[in-house]
Amino acid sequence: MITAAQMRAARALLGIDQRRLAELAGVSLPTIQRMEASEGTVRGVVDTLTKVVGALSAAGVELIGEDQPSHGRGRGVRLKDPA
Repeated sequence: MITAAQMRAARALLGIDQRRLAELAGVSLPTIQRMEASEGTVRGVVDTLTKVVGALSAAGVELIGEDQPSHGRGRGVRLKDPA
């Protein structure tokens, strides 16, 4: 659904800290900290993940899944395939 790296990058693009993301998503700060500290795909309660993804989307971030095209416009960042 979302990786820890995507969460950190999304926050950076928005210029917000973990506390602000927690407020926007309606979850606790330790929850955001735990999610961002995980390796790879963030695991947790589906409702919590949905709230975080929804908050990022509402704030203007498009999360791009693996091998998925971007449907947004404007500038963005995507990791290259490792060579």
